[in-house]
Order: sequence, then structure tokens, then C-alpha cells
Amino acid sequence: MLHLPHLYTGHVLMLHLPHLYTGHVLMLHLPHLYTTFPIDTTKTRLQVQGQRIEKAFRSLKYKGMIDAFLKISKQEGLTALYRGVFPALLRQASYGTLKIGLYHTLKGVITPDPLDERLLTNVCAGVISGAVSSAIANPTDVLKVRMQAGGGFKAAIPQGASTATAFVSIYQLEGIRGLYRGVGPTAQRAAIVAGVLLPAYDLCKNNILRHTSMTDTPSLHLISSVTASFCAAVASNPFDVAKTRMMNQRANSLYNYKSTVDCLLKTLRYEGFVALYKGLVPAYLRLGPWNVLFFLTYEQLKILFD
Repeated sequence: MLHLPHLYTGHVLMLHLPHLYTGHVLMLHLPHLYTTFPIDTTKTRLQVQGQRIEKAFRSLKYKGMIDAFLKISKQEGLTALYRGVFPALLRQASYGTLKIGLYHTLKGVITPDPLDERLLTNVCAGVISGAVSSAIANPTDVLKVRMQAGGGFKAAIPQGASTATAFVSIYQLEGIRGLYRGVGPTAQRAAIVAGVLLPAYDLCKNNILRHTSMTDTPSLHLISSVTASFCAAVASNPFDVAKTRMMNQRANSLYNYKSTVDCLLKTLRYEGFVALYKGLVPAYLRLGPWNVLFFLTYEQLKILFD
């Protein structure tokens, strides 16, 4: 097996070669991201609508994912479904690579022997890797959300603006803080996704191997990734709603959400518990296939280089 040494707090880390190929795996899956991006746009539109404290997004314009897809296509054109796709590509290339690389690196530091792995260890590694990587990639997420949200944020991003124009517009109006708006719920959501997704995948896979006759095959990886994706989507959706709303809120508004907790409480108060799960279906339809493709490819790389 090939290893590369990295110094970390006085110790030598051994990173498995497949983890270094994570970036290449993500690049191969960028066509999938582009194909499913309209689903993500419907998720964003569903999550920002119905806000009592934000006049521009107070009405319930869309009844669900399909309704949002049809109305956006009819009223704004098919290209509207792809607003923000370039920042999304940048985000996935940076956030995804960092998240998986950090997760396996931290697991190796805490538990050098894979046979000694415990669920709590994997959860901690997942939470840290998700939070750190998402915080670093936050500006690309802000650009994506605001470009997807549509006309409610015309003051910050002109209609049809490019990624560079959107970046400059936000920076000029709000400074560097604007690009890191919503970084709290972003890191929290990513920590939950990674803290649930990666350990749930390992837990599901290992338990099936121990208690059934199924072997370590693509069928096992498929079952494990689908199950883990569902768990991650359900656990993280309330924070995804908070993240989207805080990233999209107007600068210097008197009614801005002040924190993740403030956003969640106000959403519960004015819209009810169900509002915390706005966009769950498109969120899962986006997260599920992506993770299936990722884990299937990643497992094959592990076999190839082990």
C-alpha cells in the first residue's frame, strides 16, 4: 500500500492514496451536479418562501418541488434553474475534497487501526471535517444561494449577473462579512451531514457485513449510501433551511435573523414545525444520488490501490 507522510501536531499521519484521489472523484461527478442543479434551485426557492419577517419572500409561491420547477421554467425560463451553478461547482470541488480528506485523516489520527474504529470516533471526525470544510467554502455557497433565490435580492445581485459580478456586488455592499453571512448554520449543517452521513455509511456497511451473508460488493455500497443519505437529509434539513434563509437575507435589515437558533425559533413560531422541512424532497433527491455515485466510485478506488 502507498502512503504519504504529513506532519501534524508532532505526529506522522499516513494518508491512504485513494483519499488523495478524492478531488478527482469529485471532478468526475461534476456532470452529475450540473444535471441535478435544477433540483437544488427548487429546494432553495421552497426554503426561502413563506418568511413572515422578510417581505420579499413572504408569499407561498410554490406548492412543492415539481410546481416550483414548472413555474420557474415558465415564468423565468429554463436558464433560471441554473443560476448559481458555477459557484456550486466551485463549492463542491473545494468543500467535497476537503471534507472527505479531513474525515479519513482524522480517523487515522484518532484510531490508526481500522479494526478499532468506534461510532463516536467517526462521528467526531465527520463533524469536524464537515464544519471546517464548509466554513472555508462559505463564500461560494452565499453566491449560489443568492443567485438561485431570484428577484427578492435584486438590490445585491443584478438579474443575470455573472459569478464575478455577484461576488463584487456582495463585497461592495456588505464587505467580507457578506460573503460569510450564514457561516454558522452552514458549518452546523455540514457538521451534521458529515457527522451523520459518513459514520452512518460505515455503521450500515459494517453491520451488514457482520450480520448477513452479503460481501463487500457494490450492492452493499449502494444500500449503505442510500440509507446514510436519507439519515443525513432528515437530520440536517432544519439547519439547511436556516442556512439558506440567513445567507439570502438582506443586508442591514432590522429583521435579520441573528443566529441559527433565532432563525429556527422564528420559523417555528411563524410557520410551524413543518417549515423546518421545506425542501426535504429535493434535498434528498440531490444528496442521495450524489453520495451513491461518490461512495461507489470511492470504494472501487480503495480496492484498486489497496
